Amino acid sequence: MPITRHLSGQHAVVTGGGRGIGAAIVSELARLGATVTLMGRDQRRLDAHAAQVARQHEVETAAVVCDVTLPGSVSDAFGVARETFGPPRILVNNAGHAAAASFTGTSLDAWNRAIAVNLTGAFLCMQQVLPAMVEAGRGRIVNVASVSGLKAYQMVAAYTASKHGLIGLTRAVAAETARAGVTVNAVCPAYTSGTDMADAAERNLVAAGKSAAEARRMMLRTIPRGTFITPDEVAATVGFLCSAAASAISGQAIVLAGGEP
Repeated sequence: MPITRHLSGQHAVVTGGGRGIGAAIVSELARLGATVTLMGRDQRRLDAHAAQVARQHEVETAAVVCDVTLPGSVSDAFGVARETFGPPRILVNNAGHAAAASFTGTSLDAWNRAIAVNLTGAFLCMQQVLPAMVEAGRGRIVNVASVSGLKAYQMVAAYTASKHGLIGLTRAVAAETARAGVTVNAVCPAYTSGTDMADAAERNLVAAGKSAAEARRMMLRTIPRGTFITPDEVAATVGFLCSAAASAISGQAIVLAGGEP
């Protein structure tokens, strides 16, 4: 079946675009024809993935260093993105941070870090793109949240609170832009291979005395299908939400959890 490049001519920005879920999203949006700006903190990693994607999918890409916790860095990075490819019509807030600790063992610094990366970072990035999207009458924003944004898990209080907040922010901005041709949604994956959240959960279980294999089996018991979610599965959902076919979907938290209620 031929690939439908229905995102051709659209500029997409993906934060945390150099690895894991973010890298998969970059590849998927490029496969669908989008011009993609990758943002993250590791210039070498971003450059390598941007070059690979450009060659593979014959699209233009750019790699821009950005720390989403710093307003000045966000402003500068989006300024470069706009100057390079024009106003973004797609934004994927994927930059994330996860660390495991009991609630009483969570320091204020750890709390602030989770909120800054997972919630405030998305807020800052959305403020950079929304005015132009609203003016143009079209735009897609997808926030990468987590099933932890919909239910509670032990030992990740800061992460859970930040992802609950991200889903709330998603719904609030969707309500404000409902008549503007802009959709705002969140994707909520369960444990996904190669992500900070999955790694933190495994480390926490190992620290509690489990072997790595036992830890993975315990994690998989929370996913009824019995396998971890893959970055490509998350990316495919994001690609659909960025399409014209998803124009009626906004303010939603889409769960990717293999049957987890």
